[in-house]
Amino acid sequence: MTVAGFCEVKTLPAGSVLKASSQGEYFDENNDLFMRLFRTINQNKVPMTVPVEAKMSPGTMVFYLDVASAKRKDLQTPPGVVRQTLLPRMVASIGIRGGYTRESYEKNLAQLRAWLKAQGQWEAAGEAYAVYWTSPFMLPFLKRSEVHIPVVRKK
Repeated sequence: MTVAGFCEVKTLPAGSVLKASSQGEYFDENNDLFMRLFRTINQNKVPMTVPVEAKMSPGTMVFYLDVASAKRKDLQTPPGVVRQTLLPRMVASIGIRGGYTRESYEKNLAQLRAWLKAQGQWEAAGEAYAVYWTSPFMLPFLKRSEVHIPVVRKK
């Protein structure tokens, strides 16, 4: 987890995920996306893991599968939920403490973009997304999250 207020480039490992998508914006669809994934893991007796990732437009949410669940061939996914494998990837990351709001996401994304531009050796290679580390039911000042931008080294 990236420390709050700090920016860094890091490598994320490969992983197996469940993904729900919507036509609308993430902050408009957030509870529906979460509930679709939550029902899926409950029905399949899969443990909840962190982090949870969310892309903004169109809205998507990703739950990571634990190692044992990732090996299972019997997972049932309802319409609107798909299983995917993510490859290792490099991201620029900014750590955040506070509520999971559109304003916080946008403010921290702007800070991360400015930091990335100043680095010189990295360039954006994909769409930014949010990474949530704590329960949405936790008090806002205790919540931890990040914004990631996929990156590659400049040539």
